[in-house]
Amino acid sequence: MPRRTATLLASILMLIALLCAGVLIPVPYSEMSPGPTVNTLGEHEGKPVLQISGRKTYPTDGHLNMTTVRVTGPDYSMNLLEAVYGWLDPDSAVVPHKTLYPEGQTAEQADQENAEEFSQSQESAKVAALEQLHIPVATQTVVASVLKGKPADGLLHAGDVIKAVDGTPVKAKDDVTKLVTRHKPGEKVVFTVIPAKNAAAAEKKGQRPEGGRKDITVPTVKAEGGRALVGIQAGVDHIFPFTIDVKLADVGGPSAGLMFALGIVDKLSKQSLTGGKFIAGTGTIDDQGKVGPIGGISMKTVGARAKGAEYFLTPKDNCASAAKDTPEGLTLVKVDTIGDAVQALKKISSGHPQGLPSCSISH
Repeated sequence: MPRRTATLLASILMLIALLCAGVLIPVPYSEMSPGPTVNTLGEHEGKPVLQISGRKTYPTDGHLNMTTVRVTGPDYSMNLLEAVYGWLDPDSAVVPHKTLYPEGQTAEQADQENAEEFSQSQESAKVAALEQLHIPVATQTVVASVLKGKPADGLLHAGDVIKAVDGTPVKAKDDVTKLVTRHKPGEKVVFTVIPAKNAAAAEKKGQRPEGGRKDITVPTVKAEGGRALVGIQAGVDHIFPFTIDVKLADVGGPSAGLMFALGIVDKLSKQSLTGGKFIAGTGTIDDQGKVGPIGGISMKTVGARAKGAEYFLTPKDNCASAAKDTPEGLTLVKVDTIGDAVQALKKISSGHPQGLPSCSISH
């Protein structure tokens, strides 16, 4: 065989071997890419994303789009070729698998965590939006969870409203711990509660649950440090004066909180927040309206601009990262609270966006 032919054949075989290795060799990475964006003022799969009943709403225009990131699942094994392709693609990011999923986390566990975070983000978005509009939201202390095998298991249930402990009224969730730990391990605690079923029925009517109170006696056991323990986690539940539902499937995580809150504010305000402009954004939100950072910011700005967004509401702590590679034609607007976002939207809708707080690269 001529030397040139032999060299060419060897090169081809080597290339085939490398390609096979690239396909077969798993690497500990995951890929992120721009996901769908959804207008919180519009519809998704034929239904309004935000449905409000029991309170007057007003027509809206423009866009307040929440943005998402598409990621490979926790059980997906990326190969070397896919990783290289992802690294070369400017509209995707390949990151260490452990940065997205804790070691040992299954797909089911990841889905459950995302669903819980999404549900909590909706709750906080409602609270923050109504607080922004100066609409009072009542709160109550509830049983958030019951530890299996502990004294309260089977006696108290998640969703039970805690009205008093040993006859002392409960005004905040921390009161529960203080009142229980007054006891010595082995002593009994009397909880005055409204069962979860009664509470849920009242809340559907926008009422504070008061009827159906029960006194339930729960023994205590010794916990770490020697304190008394009944085995519950107390939490806070909100009682909204009217109904706000978020209808959006196949989305998880907490990062849509800000945009949900702004959508609610817009629907309950006489004046349009957008002025017909296409605005997108992201950010977690807490009950006080504080906006928090999220992951995959560059993927979200790319996805937003591809759909036509002109402005992108960016959490303050994501600004430096987002500013490193801002898509052409997209203005990044720095926000730290829902109040910041509302003020920015007013400037944008007025047609005079000069002076908007912008994102810049930190040095």
